[in-house]
Amino acid sequence: MSEQIVRSEKAENPEKAENPDKAENPEHPAQPEDEKEHEREHEKEHEEELRLRYPGDRRAAAAASMSASAMMRRLPHLVRRALGLAWAADRTSTALLLVCQALAGVFGALALYATTGTLNALLVAGPVTDHLRTAAPSLALLTASAALRAVLGIAVVGLSGRVSPRITREAELALIAAGCAAELEAYDEPAYNEQWEAADRGSSTTPDLLSTAQDVIASTVSLAAAAGVLATLHPWLVPLLLLGSVPTGVGAVRTARIHYLAAVTTNEERGALRVYRWFLIDKTRADQVRSDQVPPFLMAKYRRAEAKIVAASDRATREATRVSLLAALGTGAGSALIWGALLYLVASGRIDLAAAGTATFGLRTAATGLHGLVGNGARLYRMGLYLDDYFTFLDEAGGHRIRRGSVVPAAPQCVEVRDLVHAYPGEQQEPALAGVSMSLRAGEIVAVIGQNGSGKSTLLKLLSGLYLPQSGRITWDGVPVEELDADGMWSRVARVPQEFARWPLGAAENVHLGHLTDQVMADVERAAARTGFDEIVARLRSGWRTLLAQGWWGGAELSGGGWQRAAVARALYRTVRSPGLLILDEPTSDLDPRAEHRILHALRSLAPGRITLLVTHNIANAAVADRVIVMDRGRIVQTGTWAELAARPDGLFRELLDLQRDRGLPAQRGTAH
Repeated sequence: MSEQIVRSEKAENPEKAENPDKAENPEHPAQPEDEKEHEREHEKEHEEELRLRYPGDRRAAAAASMSASAMMRRLPHLVRRALGLAWAADRTSTALLLVCQALAGVFGALALYATTGTLNALLVAGPVTDHLRTAAPSLALLTASAALRAVLGIAVVGLSGRVSPRITREAELALIAAGCAAELEAYDEPAYNEQWEAADRGSSTTPDLLSTAQDVIASTVSLAAAAGVLATLHPWLVPLLLLGSVPTGVGAVRTARIHYLAAVTTNEERGALRVYRWFLIDKTRADQVRSDQVPPFLMAKYRRAEAKIVAASDRATREATRVSLLAALGTGAGSALIWGALLYLVASGRIDLAAAGTATFGLRTAATGLHGLVGNGARLYRMGLYLDDYFTFLDEAGGHRIRRGSVVPAAPQCVEVRDLVHAYPGEQQEPALAGVSMSLRAGEIVAVIGQNGSGKSTLLKLLSGLYLPQSGRITWDGVPVEELDADGMWSRVARVPQEFARWPLGAAENVHLGHLTDQVMADVERAAARTGFDEIVARLRSGWRTLLAQGWWGGAELSGGGWQRAAVARALYRTVRSPGLLILDEPTSDLDPRAEHRILHALRSLAPGRITLLVTHNIANAAVADRVIVMDRGRIVQTGTWAELAARPDGLFRELLDLQRDRGLPAQRGTAH
C-alpha cells in the first residue's frame, strides 16, 4: 500500500517527491507559470486512461506476417469463403454470377484470337477490299465477343447488386445470434467487448467482400485467357509479364500491411473514442452532460486519443507512399523490359507483325488482369483479417458460447444454494458473494435486504441462471443448474431487474414480448391490472396499440413509474404463464404508495406455486415476506421473519430499520418568530 501511495504522490507532485524539503520550504520562490504547465502536462501523461486491450489478440501478429506469398496462398480460401457466404444468401444468383464470369473470360480469349486473325488479314499486300473480306469473320467474332462481354459485365453488376445486400443481412443476423448465444458473464470481460467490436468490423466488410472476390475472379480469368494467348505467340512473353508485375504485387501487399498495422495498433484509442462518444450523446445521460458541463472535459480526452490515431495514420501514409513509389519505379522498369523483349522478337523475326499486334493487346489485357489480381487480392487479404475476427466470434461467441445441459426443468419446488462464491473481473474488487448458502421452497416469499454492494443483485442473477456458479452449488430440485437447458430454465424465471428495459414496442408488446398465449390480451390485461399499468394505457392515444418509443419513432413516452409498472406487469405475465421463480429487484422504487401497495398485495396472491424473491431497500415492504435474508459484503448475516429480526436489539436489520424510521434532521433550524 505504501508503495502505491508514494507513486501516486509522485504523479501528483513530482517535485515534492524528488525534493520534499524544497516543496515544503517557504523560502523557495513560487514556480513560474510555464513550469506549472509543464508539471500539469506531466501529470496527464501518467494518468490512467481508458484502454481496451485483451490477452490473446492475434491481429498484430497476423498483420506482421502479411507477405505476397502468404497472400497468394490464402486467396483461394478467401474466395471460397466469400462465395460460401454468397451461396448461403442466394444460390441462384451466385451460380449465375460464376457462369457470367467464366463466359466473360472465354469471350476475352476469343477476342484476342480474333485480333490475330484480323491483323493477319490486314497486314499483307493487296487490295483493301480483299483484306476486309478476309478479315470479316475475325472482325465479326471480335465484335460479337466485345458485345457479349459488355452484356455479361452488366449482368455481373446486377447479380452482385442482388447478392451483396443479402450477404450483409445474413452476416448481421448471424453476428447478433452469436452475441445472444454468449453467457452473461461475457459482458463483464473487456476481451469480449473488444472481440464483439472486431467481429462487427468484420461483418461490415461483407458488403464489399463479394465484389472484391468477384474482381479477383474476373482478373484471374482475364489473366489466364491473355496468358494462354501470349503463350501461343511466344513462350518468353508469359514469364516476362509475371516478372514485370512482381513489384506491383509486393508493393500492394506491403501497403495493405502498413495500413492494417496502423489500424490494429490504435485499437485501444478507437475503442476509447467509441466510449467517449457514446457517453456524450446517449439519451440516458444527456441531462447530466449538460448540467455537469461535461463536454469540454471529455472532448479534451477524445482529442488526445484522436491525436494518437491521426499520428499513426500519418506515419502509415508516409510509409505507404514511399513503398508505392518504389513499387511504381520497379513496375516501370518491368514494363520497359517487356516492351523491349517484344521489339526484339519482332526485329529478330521470331514473331510477325500480326502476332506482335496481338501480343500488344494481350500484354495490356494480361497486365491489367495481373494488376487487378494483385491489387484486389491484397484488398481481399486485408478484408480476410477482419473477417477472421467475424468467423472466430461466430464459432465461439467470443469464447463464451452457452454450453449447458439438456434437462428441461419444471417449476422448481426447492432451490438449494451451497457455499456460493462469485467475483467479477478486476484485481481491486472483493468477491460479490462469499460462501452464501440458503434453501428456497415453492409458495414462500423471501425478502433480501442489505446495503448497496452487499451482493443482492448478483445473488438473484445466479439464482435465475444468468450466471453459473464459479464456486459452490445451485440446484433446482436436486439438479445442478449447469445441467439444465438454458432456455428451459429461463422460461421458468420472471424478473424485474433494477435497470429494466424500456422496449421500443407497443404497450401490449411491452408486456408479452412475443410470448403469446391463447388468450393473450386477457392475460396481458390481468397482469397490467395487478400493477396499475392498465390505468396508464387507458390514457394513451391508441390504448394497447400505442408505440412506446418517444424520441425515436414518434411514439409515446411514459414516466419512470409508468415504465416500472410495465416491467412488473411483464414479470407477472410471465410467471402466470409459466410458474417458477419470480424475482423482483427494487420493483417499487419509482412508484407512489398506492401503486406500491397494489403490487405487494399481488405478490402475496401469486405466491402459491412459485418461489418469490423480493429485493427492497424499504424495510417496511419486507414485511410481506415469509422470510427475510439480510446480506452484508457478500454474506448472509441474518435470517428470520420480519417480526423476529425487528424484535432483536442489535444486528444489521435493526440498524437499517431504525435508520429508516428516523426522519429527524440534525441541527434543524428553529421556527422564526
